[in-house]
Amino acid sequence: MKLQHWFVFVAGTLLAGCGRPSSEATSTAPDTSNTNAKMLESVSLMLNWYPEAEHGGYYAALVHGYFEEAGLDVTIIPGGPNAPVVQQAARGAVDFGVANADQIALARAQDAKLTALLAPLANSPRCLLVHEDSGIERFEQLQNVTMMMSREHAWAQYLIAKLPLEGVKIVPNTASLAPFLADPRAAKQGYIISEPFVAKKEGAAVRSLLVADFGFNPYTSLLMTRDETISQRPELIRKVIAASRRGWEKYLADPAATNERIHQLNLEMSLEVLDFGVQAIKEHCIESGTRPDNLGRMTIERWTTLVSQLEELKLLEPGSVAPASLFLAE
Repeated sequence: MKLQHWFVFVAGTLLAGCGRPSSEATSTAPDTSNTNAKMLESVSLMLNWYPEAEHGGYYAALVHGYFEEAGLDVTIIPGGPNAPVVQQAARGAVDFGVANADQIALARAQDAKLTALLAPLANSPRCLLVHEDSGIERFEQLQNVTMMMSREHAWAQYLIAKLPLEGVKIVPNTASLAPFLADPRAAKQGYIISEPFVAKKEGAAVRSLLVADFGFNPYTSLLMTRDETISQRPELIRKVIAASRRGWEKYLADPAATNERIHQLNLEMSLEVLDFGVQAIKEHCIESGTRPDNLGRMTIERWTTLVSQLEELKLLEPGSVAPASLFLAE
């Protein structure tokens, strides 16, 4: 499988359209009416999707003034389908971006010098939805079903490689849940923070199979930037990491104000959905057996496992990417 799809610039994805949520960037701003207002350093942060609970900590740092307290005027740029966040960050068009760990590894293999700084979701919320009355409780039981998933992604390639998938028909995924709801023998990709809730609101009894439980568990919604920024602007890196971590701690403890802001930016995310989402991701933000103050911190063991899996899937050439080069150790 070729890696070029990660680097195809999709024009217009910086602006959400076609009835999707508002794409207006949000930013902190110094109080210009106060002559003593301090000058803030302008920083841009691009998301990999429309504003949702998976981005809650970054918005919390904005809403509660943590970025501003750190001397930063942060503009958050919403993403969308095929949002070119990796490309934009790699070429320096934005200062920081939000992506998943496998994207960082695949990007570096294409000479995009990007490094992960903070991984607020230690465990991936990626899942497959199945109907409860299908009797499917484990991935190994995915037989004689229609699987709605985007097969080009690394996690999908992992499932294809590891499962027998007897009698399984893989079809492209769509944003609509309707085809899944209409087919009792269907499975559909999603995130546990939103799709299960929406399905249940539609009256469907569903079960979520976490891909992480099956062994493919890249860090998710991580903060990343160029190597050049790390080497040339270390104080900026320190400030952004610290403020973002504060934001995530605040969001997990008290998400109400932040969810209001996210809802304003993405009307498809109701407050009810967002509240469900933040509760769903809480258990995924700290690795089992680690201390709460480890929020966002990464380990070489996890990155080494990920690189080995991508090599096994032939998405990376063996030895082409050093795990230690993919993240900033704290």
